[in-house]
Amino acid sequence: MQKGIIGKKIGMTQIFDENGNVVPVTVVEAGPCVVAQKKTVENDGYASIQVGFGDLKANKVNKPMKGHFAKGDVAPKRTLKEFRLDDTSAYNVGDLIKADTFAAGEKVDVTGTSKGKGYAGVIKRWNFQRLKETHGSGPVARHGGSNGACSSPSRVFPGLKMAGHLGAEKVTVQNLTVVKVDAENNLIAIKGAIPGPNGGIVVIRDSVKA
Repeated sequence: MQKGIIGKKIGMTQIFDENGNVVPVTVVEAGPCVVAQKKTVENDGYASIQVGFGDLKANKVNKPMKGHFAKGDVAPKRTLKEFRLDDTSAYNVGDLIKADTFAAGEKVDVTGTSKGKGYAGVIKRWNFQRLKETHGSGPVARHGGSNGACSSPSRVFPGLKMAGHLGAEKVTVQNLTVVKVDAENNLIAIKGAIPGPNGGIVVIRDSVKA
């Protein structure tokens, strides 16, 4: 990984490129983020930087975290993420990472927490097909069908697709394109959709597949 930043999903809109084509984009308020801690191979066994995003009142921070922020002389931050970069020599504690760390045309991976859907049936959760609703199939049109054989194997196999909790999990969308960067307002426009609701925290990294 070469670079990364934490941001807040603002919402989706559309912009026009130089040829007049409509491009659907997701707008992310990216940074400014501050380097709260720098880990080194000598002290920690690996090299990385810890980045904070979103201001937080001092009375909302517990005692251990107050000491952590005070050690780096950094204002308390709501979200902390760690980036294991290939080269951390350019970063020091207290440095700011802004939206202009990325440029239009670059490929990025975006990680966020998907929208929670609660308890969902097999049709919504796994895209099962409905059963026929004629000829006596009964009130089971949206059921999952057979879960397993009777005498053999006399059990339900692990991992069987069934009804259950849907969403609210970590999701990464890869190889998205940065369409526009507004460094003055700390905004990044990314082509396509990214995980999570409006206002959700996302992490933007340079793409591993680019």
